[in-house]
Amino acid sequence: MVSVYIPSPLRRLTGGQTHITAAARSVRDLLDELDRAFPGMRAELRDETGEVRSFINTFVNGTEIRQLRGLDTPLAETDEVSIIPAMAGGH
Repeated sequence: MVSVYIPSPLRRLTGGQTHITAAARSVRDLLDELDRAFPGMRAELRDETGEVRSFINTFVNGTEIRQLRGLDTPLAETDEVSIIPAMAGGH
């Protein structure tokens, strides 16, 4: 099972869980599974075309998926996925 880190802003959808596990063969499958398990997740993570929103950074084993194969990045059972929304603010 893939291990997924859930950031604070999305934990309201996961009942407060910080980490979950999911069976998925690609990042696309994982995001689809997250939305099945936690309705509303898709709207938070993906735009109307199905792509990951520009302000959402998704890492597989520390590498951002845009540097890999995007949504088609393959996943293995031992992989760790982190979903990190970009932070805004500053001076």
